Amino acid sequence: MSDPNQPVVVDEAYILKRYQNQIAYYWSVSKVNKRAYKRFRSWTIILGALVTLISSMSAAEFIQSVEWLRILFAIATPVVAATLAIMGGMGQNFHWGATWRDMVLNASRLEKERDRFMATPSEKRDLKKELDLLNTIVIEETQNFFQRVLESEVKPKEKETS
Repeated sequence: MSDPNQPVVVDEAYILKRYQNQIAYYWSVSKVNKRAYKRFRSWTIILGALVTLISSMSAAEFIQSVEWLRILFAIATPVVAATLAIMGGMGQNFHWGATWRDMVLNASRLEKERDRFMATPSEKRDLKKELDLLNTIVIEETQNFFQRVLESEVKPKEKETS
C-alpha cells in the first residue's frame, strides 16, 4: 500500500497504468450492468406474460372447482403482479441499460485516448495535459452516472468565506 502523503511520480508508465486501470474498470462494470439489464428485461417479459396467464386461467372452471387450486391462483396472481411492479421500478430506478451503454462508451473513449497517447512520440507527450484529460473523462462519467441514477446533478457545496 502506498503512502498517501508521498508525492506521486508522474511518468509515462504511471499514465499508461491509470488508463489501463480505468479501462478495465469501465469494461468490468459494463458487463455487470449488461447482465442486470438483460436479466431484468427477461424477467419483466416472463412475469408480464405469467400474470396474464395466471389471471386468465384463474377464471377457468377446472381451477374454480378445485378449492386448493382456486386459492393458489387467487394468491399467485397478485404476488406475481407485485413482483413485476417491483422489478419494473428497480429497472427504471437503476437504469442498467443506460449505464451499460455509457460504461461501454467511456471504456472505448479511454481506449481511444490511450491509443493516441501511445502513438504520440515520447518527446511530444504532455504528461500534465494527459493526466488532466484522463481525469476529466472519469469525472464527467461520474457526474453523468449520478445525474442518470439520482436524476439530479451532484454539486459540491461552496465554502462560505468569513
